[in-house]
Amino acid sequence: MHRLLAFLLIVASSVFAAEKRELWIYKSTNLLVDKNVDELATLLGRAAKAGYTHMLLTDSKFSRLGEMDGRYFKNVERVKTLALQNAIEIVPALFPVGYSNSILSQDVNLIEALPVKNVPLVVKGGAAVVADAEAPVFRDGGFDDRKRWAFVDETVVFENGTARVTDPKEGRARLSAKIKVTPWRQYHISVRIKTEGFRGSPEIKALPEKGASLCHDHLGVKPTQDWQTHHAVFNSQENTQVGIYFGTWDAQGGSLWWDDAKIEEVAFLNMPRRDGCPLVITTADGKPLAEGTDFEPLRDPLLGTKPYAGEYDVFHTPPVLRTKLPDGTKLLASYYHAATVHDGQAMICPSEPKTVGLLRQQARDMHRLWGAKGYMMSHDEIRVLNHCAACRARSLTPGEIIADNVRTCTAILREINPGGRIYVWSDMFDPAHNAVAGPYYLVNGPLTGSWDGLAPEVIVLPWYFEKREASLGWFANRGHKQLIAGYYDGKPGKIKDWLTAAEKIPGVVGVMYTTWVNKYADLETFAEAAK
Repeated sequence: MHRLLAFLLIVASSVFAAEKRELWIYKSTNLLVDKNVDELATLLGRAAKAGYTHMLLTDSKFSRLGEMDGRYFKNVERVKTLALQNAIEIVPALFPVGYSNSILSQDVNLIEALPVKNVPLVVKGGAAVVADAEAPVFRDGGFDDRKRWAFVDETVVFENGTARVTDPKEGRARLSAKIKVTPWRQYHISVRIKTEGFRGSPEIKALPEKGASLCHDHLGVKPTQDWQTHHAVFNSQENTQVGIYFGTWDAQGGSLWWDDAKIEEVAFLNMPRRDGCPLVITTADGKPLAEGTDFEPLRDPLLGTKPYAGEYDVFHTPPVLRTKLPDGTKLLASYYHAATVHDGQAMICPSEPKTVGLLRQQARDMHRLWGAKGYMMSHDEIRVLNHCAACRARSLTPGEIIADNVRTCTAILREINPGGRIYVWSDMFDPAHNAVAGPYYLVNGPLTGSWDGLAPEVIVLPWYFEKREASLGWFANRGHKQLIAGYYDGKPGKIKDWLTAAEKIPGVVGVMYTTWVNKYADLETFAEAAK
């Protein structure tokens, strides 16, 4: 009888242990800095006391280990020792497909890019410059006459040649003009902005008649600043008319002025050079010209270099095509230009063979360094895709391209770490989130079907709180285990809403304290709520 009772207790405790959910913490850092490792030691100690079991660790240096010196690897060994002492498993992140700046530092030309077609140029003094008689302009700085604008919110006042935002209603204060553009051309907008205690985000939008905005870069305007020039660049894509908006959609107070708006057609700005982004220069009647013979080799030396390798600015002075052809010679230029989103987020082209080579090399280097039991694939918020020639030649949808890439990345991890666990963020494989038919940012085509690339063994980290039931159910029905990425610098108690949604969902193995701003004040509170 006693033996039977003991056996039942052992079975019950084993079942409880098996069902006990893991408690994770997310940390992004720079392990090259000793102070950061000191802070990490403190965080690991706190996490261990609060019951955390795993740490998802990311560092941009993971994409360029070959450039690191002995200091870096010494700090990595210290982190590994600290993790062992605190009984916390480190899960390193790799494969930055989406937020790709770190791995693009290895080859800035691998950035995904949009086509520009048949830009008219004319030779003047040994340089071929844009000569498009139909290029749009803003006359007299744009803000001297309200009647020139197709739409103006009543919260925008015109005074002294400027547009001033005053008392915005429902956060909106906008003005827009409809301009004619030529399809598949590159346009640069500049405007001077002044603010005083302004609470909101001034934006420039280029809106086609249908679809999403053609530009998504943040302007980086400070709450209080003197007059400063800000830039936006967009590709017209297939459009012949675009609505240009200067405005704010989230104003809460303060003052904002716009002045001296300009628009110009540009060429060769942020132009990558790779097989999937060919440069073609012809005469006006279509005769191909040879680079190095008919014109000097053409590169954008500032591509992906500001402020350092892998970072792309929105605008700088473009390179010039130099030639000895006679003045007045008319040319046509077709090329590709890089595009970024928000605060310089760049996407690597997944269709170039070199990209796969870099991902494979990163996985090998990381496994030699960490020897981890599991790795996180960082496919996330892929916002520029399927425009370059390398992608288009495959005749696949963006969703199919992502499916192929994540399938390849999974195979790489199986090869270097047989039996190891593989994780991935949810959003690009979730039809309730970003795996949508579109339009979606600068993605050319539908993202649906991306989920077909996920092997059932891949553990998914869902993070869309507003549609948590749909997300959890979707991945559970596809046979995936899940680790809920909660918190997101919000209220720590909201993890209970996630767990309530997950009560009848099989395979939810844990939850993660996920902060993007290194906010760990709620670490212990979150752990208690998660229990």
